[in-house]
Amino acid sequence: MEYGESTRQTAVRETLEETGIEIEIAGLVGIYTNPARRIEYTSDGEVRQEFSVVFFAQLSGGAPAVSSESSEVRWVEPDELDQMPMNAEVRKRIDRARSGNAKPYFG
Repeated sequence: MEYGESTRQTAVRETLEETGIEIEIAGLVGIYTNPARRIEYTSDGEVRQEFSVVFFAQLSGGAPAVSSESSEVRWVEPDELDQMPMNAEVRKRIDRARSGNAKPYFG
């Protein structure tokens, strides 16, 4: 997030920068955090506890493109997600988004 940005603006900008895809925010999936998960930076010793704000979005333009922050960008069918290897925390977010539950998750 950059100074002066809203969370919505950050999501739109970061998605474009990392994937080449332009989006419009359509809703909130949830806000996720795991107090047991810490990120430790060996370069300066900084320790962080992260959180994620996950949005529903609609495609508004652009095309999938790799950036300095991504190694592969492509569209996949929803059923393919079940077979893809991913972190359990990421899987939780995707499963919630796909569940059809309209109430945002907070946890």
